[in-house]
Amino acid sequence: MRNPRNDPLEAHVPERTCILSRRTASREELIRLALGPDGTVAPDVRARAPGRGAWIGVSRSELDEAIAKGRLKGALQRAFKTNDVKVPDDLGELIAQALRQATLDRLGMEARSGNLINGADRVETAARNGSVHLLIHASDAGEDGRRKLDQAWRVGSDPETVANSGGQGLLFPEERTILSMALGRENVVHIALTDRAAAARVLHALSRWRAFIDPRAGLEGGDPASGPGSADADLTKE
Repeated sequence: MRNPRNDPLEAHVPERTCILSRRTASREELIRLALGPDGTVAPDVRARAPGRGAWIGVSRSELDEAIAKGRLKGALQRAFKTNDVKVPDDLGELIAQALRQATLDRLGMEARSGNLINGADRVETAARNGSVHLLIHASDAGEDGRRKLDQAWRVGSDPETVANSGGQGLLFPEERTILSMALGRENVVHIALTDRAAAARVLHALSRWRAFIDPRAGLEGGDPASGPGSADADLTKE
């Protein structure tokens, strides 16, 4: 695996530093916070808001603790270079909802682009044919159904795909009702991404959401490097 710090082919990947943990990682892995005109901090998970931004790379439980102890407010005041910072008590919930919506929106876009299929029979056939690059199960999917499709995916996929996935589909944090609404289809229990690039986009969105709401889920991309780094340089939006 290439090290983006040493490999010129990966040197273009923008990195930022978490204002709480001081962990350095790519922009895509962290979550951006923006400062509103009235000094209120809000999540900017798509990193599109104008002006200076602050970046965090911690789980919701860690963030809630930092808010309760006042550490987040202090870190934001230093990052934004102002004492006029208002941190909503429910910032953790706002971020979780924003990440959730970004993931559902991504799934909807891929569905409209024809990059995913659903339905146990269709998914199983595609999995055995080696056409599935990412497999997702609704949280209320039956264990037998998950096991059957996971096995079909292992049979049809190349060893690298199986190794990267842990040999099984990802469990979506929501039930089939929510997936069905996101895709505009009925009874969506199992989803298969049949386009490699689309699978990467969905995996990225889902990984960020899962890592924030559940520390055990981990972050996409392996163990991130840690270290001090320059907060001023890292907090300038590109």
